[in-house]
Amino acid sequence: MSRIGKNPVAIAEGVTVTIVENVVTVKGKLGELSQELKDGITVKEEEGSLIVERPSDSKPDRAKHGLYRSLLNNMIEGVSKGWTKELELVGVGYRASNQGQKLDLALGFSHNIVIDLAPEVKVETISEKGKNPIVKLTSYDKQLVGQVAAKIRGFRRPEPYKGKGVKFVGEELRRKAGKSA
Repeated sequence: MSRIGKNPVAIAEGVTVTIVENVVTVKGKLGELSQELKDGITVKEEEGSLIVERPSDSKPDRAKHGLYRSLLNNMIEGVSKGWTKELELVGVGYRASNQGQKLDLALGFSHNIVIDLAPEVKVETISEKGKNPIVKLTSYDKQLVGQVAAKIRGFRRPEPYKGKGVKFVGEELRRKAGKSA
């Protein structure tokens, strides 16, 4: 039995779940998400929670059992509370600003990087004197927030010697010693 898959998913207050054939739709105060279930995985609603079941004990079925349970849990938590990712710009002259859904990043290149973000992702930039700029991404879709954050981080990954670049807030970087003379 999958340790994750066998746990029921609690449905939060104010969230409605509809199951039509093999598509689960979750609707809450922040938005609406849907997930198609494949490979015989079934979901049933019992006493305010969702129970995910698999057709057999084969290795692929066990893996998908836990996967779909986690996806449904993330969907329910997303439409009720939302997901947030914070990125920190470490480096001299690194700046971030936004106008609506346009994020403008100055990361030490010859030009600024301007990104148009999806309407589901809310962006906020925090710039305080003496501290590194922070880009805060918020959405009800965990996959979308993670993908956008990874794309922004990919523009200038933190380097191991000085730690300059775009990193997640709280991320521990593996640092290397410089050359010793």
